[in-house]
Amino acid sequence: MSQPAMREILAEAQRRTAEHPFAVLVWVDEAGYPMHRPGPFEVEEDGIRLRISDEPLPPDGAPVAVILSRIRPRPQGGYGGRRYWTFHGSAHRRADGVAVRPHRVSGWREDEQPFLALCEGAVPQAQRYFAFLSRIHGRPIRPRLPLVGLLLRATRAPFLTATVIPVLLGAAVAFYEGSFSSPWLVLTLAAAALVHLGLNVCNDIFDALSGADAVNPSPTPFSGGSRVIQYGLLGIREMALLCAALYGGGALLGLLMVIFRAGVPLLVLGALGLLLSIAYTAPPLRLAYRGLGELAVGLGFGPLMTIGAYMVQTGRIGWPPLIASVPVALLIALVLYVNEVPDRAGDAAAGKRTLAVRLSGRWRARIYGIGVAAAYLFVGIAVILRWMPPWAVAVGVTLPMAVSVGRSLARFAEQPYALIPAMATQIRLHLYAGLLLTASYLVSRWLGPGGS
Repeated sequence: MSQPAMREILAEAQRRTAEHPFAVLVWVDEAGYPMHRPGPFEVEEDGIRLRISDEPLPPDGAPVAVILSRIRPRPQGGYGGRRYWTFHGSAHRRADGVAVRPHRVSGWREDEQPFLALCEGAVPQAQRYFAFLSRIHGRPIRPRLPLVGLLLRATRAPFLTATVIPVLLGAAVAFYEGSFSSPWLVLTLAAAALVHLGLNVCNDIFDALSGADAVNPSPTPFSGGSRVIQYGLLGIREMALLCAALYGGGALLGLLMVIFRAGVPLLVLGALGLLLSIAYTAPPLRLAYRGLGELAVGLGFGPLMTIGAYMVQTGRIGWPPLIASVPVALLIALVLYVNEVPDRAGDAAAGKRTLAVRLSGRWRARIYGIGVAAAYLFVGIAVILRWMPPWAVAVGVTLPMAVSVGRSLARFAEQPYALIPAMATQIRLHLYAGLLLTASYLVSRWLGPGGS
């Protein structure tokens, strides 16, 4: 880059970072590990002087980078207008610090590229770096997380609300009918949670083997998998062992409930749920790859779990938990549907023909609207027909959340990161609606159907 052009960029960077006049000096030490030192800086005619005197510092003439950043906090929280510049050059030791005369500059602007996309784009470079360290040290070196954090990420445990709601709902229906045991409820929650976590890990394994997660250009906190395989945190074999342990633990707890509570019908129901969770992404059925993911999730986290929890409490099967599960099943299927929209490009490239991939842009928001309308209308009809307690109409207070998600789908279907708030809202919608529906059965038991 010409010196006049570099001077112009340096001057702009100095102006933009006036409210935060600090820089970070970065270099690689003799062992191949990255080093960094922060400190105040000032722009000289052709370079940058950092006033850092304490060791360690790069040796004179070593290749270095200087990172300048602009971060503007928003009054309502978070940040906006983030930007950084990375100036590449050689270190020149001075008595009061280090001077760098850059010959190349790179950078990032938040208004041109979302921060999450920036991070994801750096993954291949990080993988090459860890491969380099592994070669020079003669042993595998990979990124690490604390064990608890790694397990939470690998299993995607924060999504367990999808399990908690149908189990609580099934137990609430049983309570409404006069049957309830808190120890068996805890055991049911534990068994269902283990199977759900096993499903999440299984899903990651087969999406990694198919390449769906690897080619996903825009993963989000709610979609694109846990990324532990793509980031090198865990391998396929380790994930398979974790998956087997989770499924095995869930199956053992399920057998206890079969033996001591509900017998063969619960065994059939549990086996169906377990097979459905594996078939979600595993060959040969690969339901999610055939556009049947929403159906599988709706059945598994709707009727199967709700009826199963009811059977553990009562020892029998019945229609009431099936009816109660319908709106919950629709709303959790819509959680998956909304989360699939940002993954369309990667899923299509890997041959994963989800419902979001199959539908045109016009129909993506319409299908969501149809699903939401069906959930709320079902509650209304069920209350009118006395299939549900009158208190169930309280679910209607969550309708504005559904409207918000629908509008976001219509507006941001082609902007994956702009859909993150909508994905979070849909998860809360399922949670709040499920809790309100559960509460309606409890209140009706305590106060009576009419509230008197």
